[in-house]
Amino acid sequence: MQTLANWHGGPGPWILFFPLIWAAVVVGAVTLLRRTVWRSRGGPWRAMADGRPTGDSPIAVLGRRFASGEIDEDEYWRRLSVLDEQFGRTKGGAA
Repeated sequence: MQTLANWHGGPGPWILFFPLIWAAVVVGAVTLLRRTVWRSRGGPWRAMADGRPTGDSPIAVLGRRFASGEIDEDEYWRRLSVLDEQFGRTKGGAA
């Protein structure tokens, strides 16, 4: 009876390592992509990754409108509380 452990004419037990090698290659490629390419792309959830609004996020637009005098302080805080609920910004973030 031929088995995988048969060293005489068979593939031997090392054949079991090929799936492990391929799995390591796939895991390594996904890890590399996550650390480089995918992380550099932003989405609406990454608009405040460091606690500060950046770019054209709704909170950044609101801040610019308040700074330019288009809206008053009461309206700013009211709209900011709605955006905090919608985008899941935590209270422990930057004010």
